[in-house]
Amino acid sequence: MSSRIYAKNLRLLIPVILAVLFAACAIGKSGNQLAFVETFNLAGGEIGEPFGIAVRNRDSFISDGEKGIIWKLSGTELSIFAEGFDTPSQIAFDADGNLLVADTGSHTIEKIDTKGERSIVAGVRGTAGSNDGAAANASFNGPVGIAVDGEGRIFVADTYNDKIRVIENGNVRTLAERTEDGKRFRTPLGLAIWHDKLLVADSGNSRIVAFEADGRAWTLAGSGSDDIKDGLLFSAAFSNPTAVSVMENGTILVADGDSIRAITGGAIAMVRTLSQKRRGHADGTALFARFNRPSGIAEMPDGRIFVADSDNAAIRVFSPVETKNAVVKKPDAAEAAEQFRSLAQGRWPYDPPNAKRDIAGTLAEIRGDMEPGSDQVWFHNGLDIAGAYGETARFIRDEKVLRPNAAELFGTLRELIRMPQLGYIHIRLGRDANGVAFGDERFLFERDAGSRITNVRVRRGTIFKAGEPIGTLNAMNHVHLIAGRSGNELNALAALDLPGVSDSRPPVIESVELFGENWEPFETPAGGGRITLNGKVRVVAAAFDQKDGNPERRKLGIYRAGYEVLTSGGQPVFDAVWTLNFLRFPPNDAVRFAYANGSRSGATGETRFRYIVTNFVNGDEFREGFLDISTLANGIYTLRVNAADFFGNITTKDIQFEVKR
Repeated sequence: MSSRIYAKNLRLLIPVILAVLFAACAIGKSGNQLAFVETFNLAGGEIGEPFGIAVRNRDSFISDGEKGIIWKLSGTELSIFAEGFDTPSQIAFDADGNLLVADTGSHTIEKIDTKGERSIVAGVRGTAGSNDGAAANASFNGPVGIAVDGEGRIFVADTYNDKIRVIENGNVRTLAERTEDGKRFRTPLGLAIWHDKLLVADSGNSRIVAFEADGRAWTLAGSGSDDIKDGLLFSAAFSNPTAVSVMENGTILVADGDSIRAITGGAIAMVRTLSQKRRGHADGTALFARFNRPSGIAEMPDGRIFVADSDNAAIRVFSPVETKNAVVKKPDAAEAAEQFRSLAQGRWPYDPPNAKRDIAGTLAEIRGDMEPGSDQVWFHNGLDIAGAYGETARFIRDEKVLRPNAAELFGTLRELIRMPQLGYIHIRLGRDANGVAFGDERFLFERDAGSRITNVRVRRGTIFKAGEPIGTLNAMNHVHLIAGRSGNELNALAALDLPGVSDSRPPVIESVELFGENWEPFETPAGGGRITLNGKVRVVAAAFDQKDGNPERRKLGIYRAGYEVLTSGGQPVFDAVWTLNFLRFPPNDAVRFAYANGSRSGATGETRFRYIVTNFVNGDEFREGFLDISTLANGIYTLRVNAADFFGNITTKDIQFEVKR
């Protein structure tokens, strides 16, 4: 091996060696301060979208991208520290106590000094660009991340320029656009100072990057695959790293997708996941806690870790002990739907806005085939509104983009944009049926050497108005419309006032089947007659709904289902119960509690909904249930199965059975 090649290989190995040594020496002392997660009890829920967190003394400061506010949290008292920002993201204090703000929506870096006075440190308000030079004339493109080192240098993740910039001595310069292996940054987000290095959450490349003092950049952790996988630094995988923070003991924490990860370990550094991988809002032991797009992490002087849990609109806390002071309760689903409906006048996602459209799918319908052992089944989380191939889809409300990676799955049939309150799927974002860009500068297209569009992004802080075009329908020929915040999706029929929607057609119950506790079927006696039941009984109803104007072939999911038992004289044994309720989107863990084997639905093939009406599914709650025959005296009874649609139409189907011992 030539000396030149040897030197080159040694230079490439140095970051690897440093990564292991630094991590092994500094990260192995995480202790128990990450044992429990609680929701910090903020009385009024004033924060709209907590994103960045910075700590000074014992006070926490929180950026609110939705409301353009920097909040101050002293103990349990929340107050406005500064307001009037566009879409503030990461925040950081310098050594003099000034708070620096990456105001993504205005393309500026701002400062709030110790007297509370605001000023622009760098960038031109309202002007996106990538110019280096004097701070007053330099430009950024939706900066999200910010960090300040001990020498007062301000590092900036210039997110949609895919660059890392630095502000020093009144000037802005580009620190790097790529790492030593030649890989370009893609949507870099959170920054943090780690010893004499800078850490970058390189979200689009699913990795954590480290910068040396001399400007060299190398991958600290992450294989580059889009996944949540624990293990050694270079075999572990990140999904969408958004925030990175360094604890006093050296542990590196990463907000990754809907999880909190840690670079930690003993003799050899490891990446491990501290919380659940799936989104949600659950407190308790850290391993069972759930987050929903966490975007900021900061350590308090007492060792507690505060997390800005963005899509839960909550501040969460890692603590060494569980205090159980906080109460987490979602608002009543009916109240939430009514409030959501009142936010804006209803319209369809097409023009003309008041022309009634065919509804092709509703909330909580099964998708996939429910067969024994199959894991390819899930709940449908929106309302499918039919349209024509290539038809222009339009926003139905004014909204501001808050997710840094709001546009996803480019070029697939599931291409989408997720706004704070609404989601739109199956759309060529910002382009026509031939893939030609609309010319709307809010859609940031990436192109290859031949000028072919290869990806699209939409900046955090971008505002769209109702009626403005999103893009055009792809081969799925409908807008899949999601109503409600991510993780708190609502039935769009209840949450949106869509013009002209009506339903005078009650649901159809095709059949009712009865099974024992182990799914052995109860058979009707030969020659007919009543079924004799005993033990614990499961009730399965095949049912569907249709809306006025739907084609006869269209089968939609029902809104709720339940059952009751009547004596031979028609008296209720117990009050009728609605066991399956689909006003709020259930977690996918509940799909096997709502649907029995043989259920299926999708873009092609037969649609069949087989509901297990003795089970319970209602929003986040789900459990197995039975009709317990042991509670009934000998005699003849009627089992009445009920199915309802959103508009109040109810269908019943009766089955007589006998109890005799």
